Amino acid sequence: MHANSSHPLLRFALAVLATVAIAAPLDAQNRSAKLPDIGSSAGRVLNPAQQSEYGAMTLAQLRHYGYVLDDPLLEQWLQSVGHRLAANSDKPKQDFNFFLLKDRQINAFATLGGYIGTNAGLVLAATREDQVASVLSHEIAHVTQDHVLRGVERAQRDSVPILLAMLGAIMVAQSSGGNSSDDASMAALSAGQALMYQRQIDYTRDNEAEADRIGMQTLSRGGYDPKAMAEFFTTLQGWVRANQGGERERTPDYLQTHPITVTRISEAKERASTMPSGTNFAAPTTSNPALPGNLRLSAASLAPAGTGEFGWARERLRVFSADTPAQAVREYEGMRLKAPLDDAQRYGLALARNEANQPSAAIAELAPLLERNPNDTWLQLAMGEFEARAGKKVEADARFQKLVDRMPRNRPVVLTYAKVLGERGDAASGKKAQAILRPLAAVASDDPVYQETFGRASDLAGDPIRAGEAHAEAEYLNGRPERALVQLENLKKRSDLDYYARSRIDARIDAITPTVLELHRQGVKDESLGRN
Repeated sequence: MHANSSHPLLRFALAVLATVAIAAPLDAQNRSAKLPDIGSSAGRVLNPAQQSEYGAMTLAQLRHYGYVLDDPLLEQWLQSVGHRLAANSDKPKQDFNFFLLKDRQINAFATLGGYIGTNAGLVLAATREDQVASVLSHEIAHVTQDHVLRGVERAQRDSVPILLAMLGAIMVAQSSGGNSSDDASMAALSAGQALMYQRQIDYTRDNEAEADRIGMQTLSRGGYDPKAMAEFFTTLQGWVRANQGGERERTPDYLQTHPITVTRISEAKERASTMPSGTNFAAPTTSNPALPGNLRLSAASLAPAGTGEFGWARERLRVFSADTPAQAVREYEGMRLKAPLDDAQRYGLALARNEANQPSAAIAELAPLLERNPNDTWLQLAMGEFEARAGKKVEADARFQKLVDRMPRNRPVVLTYAKVLGERGDAASGKKAQAILRPLAAVASDDPVYQETFGRASDLAGDPIRAGEAHAEAEYLNGRPERALVQLENLKKRSDLDYYARSRIDARIDAITPTVLELHRQGVKDESLGRN
């Protein structure tokens, strides 16, 4: 049997090579080879623009295969925490992009261009925002200290054998035939992915020690509690002993690639004792464009200097990372049997009930929380969605319009209301959604959720050209550049294009074509387009 490069699993494996071949850092946990000096050959392999390009490619591929959790409220919370830390790092001018993955395995990683991924499981394992911030500050340090970039040379040697091993495993699985072959292929792919991502985020002991030290300084300067790093290490170590039985193959990925020892925890505690507590720092001002316009300290926060939104964020993440809404509801019901739910957990249960198509029950669960926190944006947006789902259109519109009037450029507010309008399916709602989305257009070029939402609104509003451009952009950002190119080429054939629209479309075709040609050169084609 020969390899069929059109198979989706093989296609993904080939596509990953484009990123992994130069994105994977050193797998040197047990190696004695010296690292190249900063500015040596590793620093010359990729310039900053190229690093950013490969980081974006990684994120696009993760989106393509459904790993990324693109939720406006959660993204804004994570970006708020991450950029606050980045601004207090050793390289405050370094660009960073923080994103969430749906996986409940405990993990986080940094890759080229300042792209930092955090699994849902890591946030769910934390008890306060400072602990999540301690992990982000550690990953930020891996970027600012060039630990990621230094691994480029090793990755160029290692990624091809890894990829070939993965392809070989998939081929063997496919040769078995039958209904189980795809399951076996997916298992092989997962194993290959795990190996490549472990290569991507493995560091030497010196790297880890430096990232702990620099990361803790960033954590403290950012106003967070430096004791949270050792605290979270201890929590994870205890979690493994209690739930994993000490088996390496069942140990969280984060602990495999960032080994935690008693010595490491002791050193973290000792460093923290010499640093100011995060509570001595003022909260960030609301004038920072990276932070939500309604930033305030609330009872939902477990971090005095944090965003005030950790409780809501963790429970929202619990709901959207569950396999099904029904499973999320059962999870909360199980929690309720053990102890009364706190406000954040009740918010999560309300979300889960709405996702399970129980909007009336969701409203009943959320109403007492909203009465106690009438100005909380997370709760207001949730209630607006519940009311819309329950058929209370007038109430939902009044609630959303009040929020939009107050925060016309708040991404979660605008996208949530536009999504609700898009679900109504009529032209008037589409035009209204277009109108409230337009103020975000200037900063939404790389936002797939915005592009998808604007495309839907434009479809309803009878604006096929803008709809086509937005849908093509969403395809590109979601890791499907060939589909984006085909959509733009078809759009260009329309007879009603004006000069400006044609110019925009031509510019995007010119920008996307090299990516598609490179994928074709590697033998990677989008099989859904029916090409040979």
